[in-house]
Amino acid sequence: MLMQSEHSTLLLIDVQEKLMPAITNGQDVVSQCITLAKIAGLLNVPVLATEQLPEKLGPNLEAVKELCHRTLTKHHFDACSDGLVEALPEGRPHIVIAGCETHVCMMQTALSLIDGGYSLWVVADATGSLKEFDRDVALERLSACGAHIVTVEMVAFEWMRHCKNTAFKDVQQFLDQVGRKPNHPFIAGQRNHKPRFHQ
Repeated sequence: MLMQSEHSTLLLIDVQEKLMPAITNGQDVVSQCITLAKIAGLLNVPVLATEQLPEKLGPNLEAVKELCHRTLTKHHFDACSDGLVEALPEGRPHIVIAGCETHVCMMQTALSLIDGGYSLWVVADATGSLKEFDRDVALERLSACGAHIVTVEMVAFEWMRHCKNTAFKDVQQFLDQVGRKPNHPFIAGQRNHKPRFHQ
C-alpha cells in the first residue's frame, strides 16, 4: 500500500525542548521531523503534534511547533487516551507518525491508532529513544503489529507520486538540506547527496 497525501495526516509525538537533548541522535530526529512537517505543508497534509506534560518537559521545539496546525497536550503515554482521535481530520485514514520516545508515547499511540482502524506509517529516521536498543525493539514490534516502517524520503516521494509535482524542487531541496543520510541501522549505507531525479 502506498501513502497518499490526500488521505494522510502527519503526527509528531513529543518533540520537546527538555526531552530531545537526551534522545540518541536527537538533533537528527529533530531535523527529520522538521523536514517532514515542511514537506507536509507543501503538499497540503495536515500536521498535528503532541506534548507530554509540557510544564515538566517543556513545549515542543518552536521550529516544530510553528509548522503544526494543532498541538495536543497530554498526560497519557498513548495520545489517543487524551483526545487525539477526535482531533484528527476526517477522511484521512493514513497516519504518518514520528517523534519520541519510540518505545513509549510514539509506539503506544501508533498501536492504538492501528486498533482504531487507521493505516500507520512509522518514519524510522524521524523517531528516537534515550536508548537505541529500545527504539529498535519498538520498531520491530510496530512492524509485527501491522505498521509500515518507512523513511523521510519514502514519505516524500510517495506523497508526491511523480516528478512533475509542483512541489518537487522544493521537496528535493528540503531533503538535501538534511544531508539525505539515515540515522537508523535498518537503513544501510550512505547515499549520494546529488539529486537523483530531474524535473
